[in-house]
Amino acid sequence: MSLNDPKWGKGGGDNRGGDGNQGPPDLDELWRDFNRRLSGMFGKTPGRGGGSGDGDGGGRLPEFNFRQFGGGIGLIAAFAAVIWLASGFYIVDASQRGIVLQFGRFQEATEPGLRWRLPYPIQTHELVNLTGVRTVEIGYRGSERNKVLKEALMLTDDENIVNIQFAVQYVLKDPQQYLFNNRNADDSVIQAAETAVREIVGKSKMDFVLYEGREQVAANAQKLTQEILDRYATGIQVSKVTMQNAQPPEQVQAAFDDAVKAGQDRERQKNEGQAYANDVIPRARGAASRLIEESEAYKGRVVAQAEGDASRFKQVYAEYAKAPEVTRQRMYIETMQQVFSNSSKVLVDSRGSGNLLYLPLDKLIQSTASPAATTPAVDAVAQPGRPATVPGMPESNASPPRVDALSGEARSTRESIRNRERGER
Repeated sequence: MSLNDPKWGKGGGDNRGGDGNQGPPDLDELWRDFNRRLSGMFGKTPGRGGGSGDGDGGGRLPEFNFRQFGGGIGLIAAFAAVIWLASGFYIVDASQRGIVLQFGRFQEATEPGLRWRLPYPIQTHELVNLTGVRTVEIGYRGSERNKVLKEALMLTDDENIVNIQFAVQYVLKDPQQYLFNNRNADDSVIQAAETAVREIVGKSKMDFVLYEGREQVAANAQKLTQEILDRYATGIQVSKVTMQNAQPPEQVQAAFDDAVKAGQDRERQKNEGQAYANDVIPRARGAASRLIEESEAYKGRVVAQAEGDASRFKQVYAEYAKAPEVTRQRMYIETMQQVFSNSSKVLVDSRGSGNLLYLPLDKLIQSTASPAATTPAVDAVAQPGRPATVPGMPESNASPPRVDALSGEARSTRESIRNRERGER
C-alpha cells in the first residue's frame, strides 16, 4: 500500500483491528492504547463515553494499582539515574587541566583525556587552559591613541613626567592557585605590572626611560611583576613585557622635541670634534716621534763621526810624530785628491810659444752629450811647478795657482787644438 493511499494507517477494512490490518499502526489507536494503560494503572476500566456515561456511576473514584505504578516509577527512576551518572563524564584537552570540586572544595587535578567524576551536585569540574597566552594592556586600550592617562603617566627620578604604554603577556602555571587565589586574573596582572613599572621608572632618569633604557626597563618590569604575582600565589607566569610607547606628556611635547634636537646637535658637534682630534693628534704625534727619531739619529751620527774623527786624528798624530814630512805630504796628496775629485778637469800645455793652451775635458764631454746645455763652469788652470787649487780652499805650502773662467771660449779652444794638431802633422 502506498503512502498516498487514504486508507493507510486505517487497517484496510475493520476499524477494530481485524486480520486485514497489514499497514503501520494508526496514531489514534496508539494514543487510545496509551490511555487505556494509564487508566489501568489507576484501576479504572476504560469506556467509550468516559466516566459519566457508564452504568456504574460517574462519581466513583478509580482504584489505584500500586504494582503497576511502582513498576513505572522504577523504570523512570532507573532511566534518570543512568542519565545522572552519565553527566559525570567530561573531556580534558591536551592544553587544559581539569579541577574537580567536591561541594565547592578542591578535590583533585586531572590530566588530559576522558574523565569521570561524581555527578552534580556532589562534584563539579573546571577546565583551565594552561598554554593559551593572555594579554593585558596598561596605559591604553586597544590602540595607542586610546590612552588611559591614569595608568600611563608616571614620575621619574629627576622629577619629570613620562607617558608610558606597555603590554603584558602571561600564561597559567598552577590552575589551582589561578582558580582559588584570584577574583579577576587580568586585574591582578594589571595592578602588579603597573606597580612594578612605576617603581622602576621612579628610580630612573627621564632620558634613560625614553631612549637607551627601554629594553632594560621592560626586562626589570617583567622580573618584578613576576615576583609580585608569586608573592600573592596567583598561579600566573609572566612571559613577556613589551614597551609600546614612551614619551613626555602632550603639553610639553614641542619643548621636549626642541631639547632633544639641541642634545642631538651637541652630540653631533662633539663627534665631529672628536673625529677631527682623532685625525690631527695621531699625525702630530707621528711627526713629533719622527723628529725625535731623526734628532736621535743625527745625534748618534754626529757623535759617532766626532769620535771617528778624534780617533783618526789620534792615529794620524801618532804617525806624524814618527815621520812628520811623510805624513804631511801624504795628507796633502789625499786632500788634493778629494778636492780634485769634485772639481772640473783641465789639461794645460806648458810647452808653447807664449800662448796659454788649456783643454776643459769635462766641458767638452758635457757639450758632446748635450749640445744645448749652457751650464757655467770654473776651470782650474795650473802653472808648471805649482799644484792647482780651487777658490775657497786654504792654501798649503805651495803658492796658489791662477784660476780663469772659461765659460765663453769652449768653441775657440776646440779650434785651436785642431789647428795645433794639424801643424804638428
